[in-house]
Amino acid sequence: MTDTEACIALNMVPHLGPLRLRKLLERLESPQRILGASASELQKVEGIGPEIAATLARWQDAINLSAELALIEEFGARVITQADPLFPRALREIYNPPIVLYVWGTLAERDHHAVGIVGSRKTSHYGLSSAKKLAYQIAYTGVTVVSGLARGIDTAAHQGALAANGRTVAVIGSGLLELYPPENAGLAEKIAASGAVLSEYPMKFPPSPQNFPYRNRIVAGWGSGLLVVEAGLNSGALITANQAAECGRQVYAVPGPIDRPTSAGSNRLIQQGAKLVTSAADVLEDMESLFPAANPGFSQVKSAAPPSQPPSERGSGSGTRSDWAPSADALSVWNTLSESPAPLDGIAAETGLSVQRVLSLLLDLEMRRRVRQLPGKHFVRATQSPAP
Repeated sequence: MTDTEACIALNMVPHLGPLRLRKLLERLESPQRILGASASELQKVEGIGPEIAATLARWQDAINLSAELALIEEFGARVITQADPLFPRALREIYNPPIVLYVWGTLAERDHHAVGIVGSRKTSHYGLSSAKKLAYQIAYTGVTVVSGLARGIDTAAHQGALAANGRTVAVIGSGLLELYPPENAGLAEKIAASGAVLSEYPMKFPPSPQNFPYRNRIVAGWGSGLLVVEAGLNSGALITANQAAECGRQVYAVPGPIDRPTSAGSNRLIQQGAKLVTSAADVLEDMESLFPAANPGFSQVKSAAPPSQPPSERGSGSGTRSDWAPSADALSVWNTLSESPAPLDGIAAETGLSVQRVLSLLLDLEMRRRVRQLPGKHFVRATQSPAP
């Protein structure tokens, strides 16, 4: 049994967790020795009571490691531990780092330089637009965007990073085979194709309300800072912001209208000392030492306009605006639009394209200021032509 396989087994043991595992490793030194120890030996470790010791001593009766390893291989995932060089360096420093990370997709060295973006699941058009544009700007410079694949701001952050041809990492609160929310399955596939979807839970671990606040410590601790785009006073994003502050990370917040409940939490964070953000430059200036002066993306976003303006002078990272020509599919989507709001599923039905394909094209057109998204996933034309 390898160290990684032993860690997968320990991660599956009920009620063990990263803090107790740390105590066990301090005494027994390796995950294999923990799995081979007797109940009496295990009970000598601080925090290990009779019940957990008994479960660990009979771990083969409590879990099915062979079945879990088969699921991992069949799915095409990879599992990394803190010993892996791609395990986020900053994440090793938090109070309770995950025992393992299940990785769907690929992690890269550049993912050590990251910013978390979170916000409310129930959001406004202002919040969605701001999240997409800020994530676009941040990802364009080479900084990885980390979020939680949840509805609302998380989804918009991942979409913005993908539109910039940048890297994004989604940290989910369930097993990879129990992806939640289910409507983001297509988005998760896109993220895995160019970045990674991660979980600390076994492959078939179901989603539950208590998983998500615990998952958020990974989003909070992964990068150098956490950006809250839009959050109400009772939003889970505020819990994540507190976790980030406890980890010593810089907390950023986008101000919102004072009469909107969806902005009350993010405005409160600013009152409490979070750095006010009106463009990605406000975040990236704190990371400037990570980027050579010659990096054109960083220099460009440093002088970029606020969220109400185009995110940069490069559309999706594929050339300047004047060089860009819409594809046949983009033209098809454009031709279905008018000044009257059109629903996403209606656009898909009229063009004959999949909803996922239409959403990707609409996002690209929105980033180029060709279309505008309204609440309820309705879209209208923002210009008289699909191209500059």
